[in-house]
Amino acid sequence: MINIPSIPLEEYKERVKKVQETMKKDGFDLILCYGNEAEPQFVRYFSGYWPSFESAGVLIATEGDPILIIGPESLTYAKDRSKIETICRLIAFRESSDPEYPGAKLDTFTSVFEKLIGNKKITRFGVAGRSLMTIGVYEALTDALAPYGNIKAEKADYVVNNIRMHKTENELECMRAAAKITAKTFDYVLENIHVGMTEQQVVGLAIGKMHELGAERESYPAWALTGKGSNQAISRPRNKKIEKGDMMFIQIGARVDGYASSIGRPVIFGKATPEQRELIEVGYKAQAAVIDMLKVGAPACEIAKKHIENVTNWGYGDWLLYGPCHGNGTMEGEAPWIETNADYLLEENMSFCVDIFLGSAETETGLRMEDVVCVKKDGVENLTNYPRELFEIDC
Repeated sequence: MINIPSIPLEEYKERVKKVQETMKKDGFDLILCYGNEAEPQFVRYFSGYWPSFESAGVLIATEGDPILIIGPESLTYAKDRSKIETICRLIAFRESSDPEYPGAKLDTFTSVFEKLIGNKKITRFGVAGRSLMTIGVYEALTDALAPYGNIKAEKADYVVNNIRMHKTENELECMRAAAKITAKTFDYVLENIHVGMTEQQVVGLAIGKMHELGAERESYPAWALTGKGSNQAISRPRNKKIEKGDMMFIQIGARVDGYASSIGRPVIFGKATPEQRELIEVGYKAQAAVIDMLKVGAPACEIAKKHIENVTNWGYGDWLLYGPCHGNGTMEGEAPWIETNADYLLEENMSFCVDIFLGSAETETGLRMEDVVCVKKDGVENLTNYPRELFEIDC
């Protein structure tokens, strides 16, 4: 059984203090860290709470403890999981079928503001995760801000991301455990897949095994794509059977105490054709070249530019879709991205998915090589470090 670490309570409290320091410096009176079932990162980072069906938020003032805001039905669940003591229920955070909850005594944004800051004025209000908000939540929030004057709910993701992108040792331990589960799960899938299975059955092997090994959930909805249609960079598995000669790319990741992992690899059923072998070799070369460039002080934009140059020189420039890396941590895909317009230098303990996707609209085929790494002074710690080899399944 894999050792399953967790983030200690003291670290959750330290995160709040760090955000409060930025709030004071930048003039924010309140920050709402908002999330939902699919994108819980801003809420879970401060509370340990992962909403189900409903949405949720953590409201932070410049001083004192924060408040966890949840939907009407989740109080017993939130009390069981939350690292934040004070919890309020809002009808605005209800599930999408819009039940009315007649007779329920629920808070509003206005009453939550009063509980947190009393009669103090609000002059600047930020939201981390604003792009995730439904119109109903946004309208309820802006209505509550109206009495304070012309106050906008400003996008404030950076206030959290500037802290979140630098991983602590506790976070890295969770990520290492998630990576280990993901690698063992990938081994299991390779040992058990065969011609005649469907893409959905392959994913079923992965989901069951990662839970058996101790994962709390998958990092994202896993998928496996076979033959035509494998040029879909983001997808879901189909009820499509594997046939001899197919190339499948498998994309799976386990989650431990909120921290994500991911491995992507192509698999051939039978012997690879020369075209398949060349494509796989280019993908592996591209990923290895990117990993070699990741180190403290490296300009993110130059890594992306060199990646495009490499893949283009190898004859697959028209198969590219996006930059070679995105952040990884409480989500499999989080800030920052390594792209040609990125304006930052890599820093120690930034963590990334080195994510090489190549897809052809002409052949409708593609693949992804993906591993999770953490930037160090002279290179990276490759957390997943799954073999880069030609995986051929005997038929």
